[in-house]
Amino acid sequence: MDIALMSMALSQGQIQQQASMSVMKVAMGNAEQQDEALQKLMSTTDATAIQHAVQPHLGGNIDLKL
Repeated sequence: MDIALMSMALSQGQIQQQASMSVMKVAMGNAEQQDEALQKLMSTTDATAIQHAVQPHLGGNIDLKL
């Protein structure tokens, strides 16, 4: 087997692994930021306000039958 070809394949595999790790680190950072924001939201508001923020269409109308 050609040593140059093996070297290029190994180098390409290492670059792909480094790129994957970089993307994973960015995703983990985003998840941590979202977690912090959610914890802050939950500590500053009550449960009904959170539910209304998630499902704003619920609770706005009352169906009455006479």
